[in-house]
Amino acid sequence: QVQLVESGGGLVQAGGSLRLSCAASRSIFSINVVNVVDWYRQAPGKQRELVASITIGGSTNYADSVKGRFTVSRDNAKNTVYLQMNSLKPEDTATYYCRARGANYWGQGTQVTVSS
Repeated sequence: QVQLVESGGGLVQAGGSLRLSCAASRSIFSINVVNVVDWYRQAPGKQRELVASITIGGSTNYADSVKGRFTVSRDNAKNTVYLQMNSLKPEDTATYYCRARGANYWGQGTQVTVSS
């Protein structure tokens, strides 16, 4: 079992930036079935959506809505995956979750609120 803890959310004005962290209790990618870590978000009344992913090889993928504004990265030494969010928009307001795909481990989420 791996515990994932997100942090870094908060209230920011439109155009601002936040960096979210997903800290794991141990190396995520050392788990055989985990080869991707995802960032999801869920806004009130909406379905959870996949925002960004990073693979064990370091490849990244982004939803069209965040492409060019968000960057996913990882620090293996710290067992942490990051989501750098720039040029934030009010529609980015949501609870953000990280997930270790394959094992389906989820964090508890961190709230991001972008004011206009």
